[in-house]
Amino acid sequence: MPGKPKIILLTLGEELLLGLTPNGHLTYIGDQLRQVGTPMHANVTISDAPEDIESYFEDYWKKADVLITTGGLGPTVDDRTKEVIGECLGEKLVYDPTVMQAIEARFEALGLELNPNNRKQAYHFENAEVLHNPNGTAPGLWLEKFGKILVMLPGPPHELQPMFKDQVLPRLQDKGLVQDSENYIQIRTTGIGESNLETLLQPIAERESGLELAYCAHPGMVDFRMSFPDQVNPFDRLAELAEECKKLLGESFLTIGNDTLLDIVSKILRRKKLKLATVESCTGGYIANEITNISGSSEYFVGGLATYSTGAKEDLISVPFELIQQHTAVSEEVAVAMATGVAERLEADYAISATGYIGPGGGTEKDPVGTVYIGLHSPSGAFARRFSFRGPRIAQKRRAFNAAMDLLRRELI
Repeated sequence: MPGKPKIILLTLGEELLLGLTPNGHLTYIGDQLRQVGTPMHANVTISDAPEDIESYFEDYWKKADVLITTGGLGPTVDDRTKEVIGECLGEKLVYDPTVMQAIEARFEALGLELNPNNRKQAYHFENAEVLHNPNGTAPGLWLEKFGKILVMLPGPPHELQPMFKDQVLPRLQDKGLVQDSENYIQIRTTGIGESNLETLLQPIAERESGLELAYCAHPGMVDFRMSFPDQVNPFDRLAELAEECKKLLGESFLTIGNDTLLDIVSKILRRKKLKLATVESCTGGYIANEITNISGSSEYFVGGLATYSTGAKEDLISVPFELIQQHTAVSEEVAVAMATGVAERLEADYAISATGYIGPGGGTEKDPVGTVYIGLHSPSGAFARRFSFRGPRIAQKRRAFNAAMDLLRRELI
């Protein structure tokens, strides 16, 4: 396998094609391979039908250096992956009493009665190596044939993920097919659009021979990855370029790596031993929920209120009725009053507020649907910013959250 191996993932399952289950295998395996500098070449999702398994396997087995399959190793009638692929490769299925003993031991430990159908899981290709499954009854398989590698893994994520990390990756590393780290540097930005970012970086791209730039936009953020695909270990030069980009971006630079806005804000608040509170109207507690999803947020987050109604704003955080009457509940003035009110109520150093129209109804000529005011209270004072978002309600809540985190980040730094 000269150069980088061509790794292809074949995910099987009707539930994936029907949209009943997200393809988490692609996300997980792709991320694991990214971390060792060997990105996946392709992913194909197919049904459990034997004719589909045969057709797609034969096609992608020809193209791959390493072909990984997920799913179809269970005991039921629709688990046909081993049988079909075995016929394609001319591999005889043999019964393994050791595997059967492991299956029996697992059923006994769980206090369950063994189904005769589970016996089919004790069969494997005659020339394959069995990958032990500590969390289920379907072992995986590792087969080297025709100068290629076939890896077959079970479908349940809690079974597949530890098997891939603990057994498959080490084997790939031993064969020199993956590296020890990522082969690129990623920079995360905020407050700058994808096209403007590309324009800003164009002089560097034109100056550096062999440099490749790739962009990926997220709500409120844009990532770009820098790499020299044809160079071996170009990390020193990439690190120099990353520092140059950091200075060029200014406050739009967020981080080198994969930390989110919330990760960065959390680290600053914890390091400085500051307290944060939130009060939300249109986002209905979304911001507080995201903050508390971070482990360790109890060190800085004192609490959040969802003051959806005008009365709740008056009663819980002392927003004057006259202020709402004069400027409406969706206004810069009320956003500031909300942030100040919750900071005083919960004794926080910093406080975030959100009030707006996220549709589909509501809005005014001055502030149409999509308008959100984010307020920020800090030890140096309080202010609010007006934002205009588009998309479904949940997408607007996510954008409001990112805008709030970026506003707080810029104030903290």
